[in-house]
Amino acid sequence: MGPDFRSDPMDSAEGRGVAQRAWDAYQGGVRKALGPIVRPVAVGQAIDLVGFWCVWHLHGGFDGLLKLGMPRSTIYFHVKKFRTAYGVHPDEFQFAGIALDREAYWAAGDNRPNDRKKK
Repeated sequence: MGPDFRSDPMDSAEGRGVAQRAWDAYQGGVRKALGPIVRPVAVGQAIDLVGFWCVWHLHGGFDGLLKLGMPRSTIYFHVKKFRTAYGVHPDEFQFAGIALDREAYWAAGDNRPNDRKKK
């Protein structure tokens, strides 16, 4: 049997933290270099996904988006992006701080895609 190192003192469970410091330095450099490029893309994606979630719930999910005129492939694409970002289907997700008032939404105007008034 080899030596038992369990009783030897350590600075932490990470040892002296050499690998952690190297990782932190790497991440800091990457964030500094890529942050200005990635941030606008990430913000845009987040806004798109929140909007998709709102429209999904206000128009009744998949069938409602089809009636709205969104192609099936686009719906599937957005559902996949949403699930990748939030880990759950948009139908099962609830954003903290966002409450949709469907009755007020529909009462506020002509929002129904198939019932639009002719101009």
